[in-house]
Amino acid sequence: MNRFTPFSTTPADLGNYPEIRPKTNYFRKAYISVMLLVVGRGLEATARVDSTVRRIFEQLPDGFCLCLGVGPAGPWMVAKKDKKGRLRYLGWQRRAARAHLRLTIKNLASAMRVFTFQESTAQAFNYDRFTVEGRLPQALAFMRALDRVEVYLLPKIIARRAVKRYPGSSELPGWKKHLNRIRIYLRAFFPDLIRVIYKNI
Repeated sequence: MNRFTPFSTTPADLGNYPEIRPKTNYFRKAYISVMLLVVGRGLEATARVDSTVRRIFEQLPDGFCLCLGVGPAGPWMVAKKDKKGRLRYLGWQRRAARAHLRLTIKNLASAMRVFTFQESTAQAFNYDRFTVEGRLPQALAFMRALDRVEVYLLPKIIARRAVKRYPGSSELPGWKKHLNRIRIYLRAFFPDLIRVIYKNI
């Protein structure tokens, strides 16, 4: 007959348990870092090309700074309205302490669902995957701008999954969408991209 010795814990044993830390998935973090870079540069370019996105950011106060990222330790995307009222992507260094609006996806797993377009940003909000620090109307305005950016940056079959409502041809004619898409890609990834990367290294 096997003897069973009951497990007992004394107060002295309570501090002897090692802390278990979750492993960081470096591939996921690298992928989300690239996606936030694309989003940041895309926002800046779209705000200059698309009148709808431009109006959204014109309604925000001068010097307005926003931060989008993943908790608890990043990565991040930071953008700010400059003195001329234009939205500028500042990079991935966390200037969130000065941010007027900070949207944080709670963890890497939730961020992957958003940035692999398994869920739209609206669905992620509904499923409580975001925390918002700042004014809610400004957060909703930013999400509308982000939806518009995704319409331009992504193929239609993917963008339909990523946005709350895909614009119809009466709202955004096909020729205009493709013309603006070319202009956005040229602005986002060629003139100032090296400068932004250099400033953040």
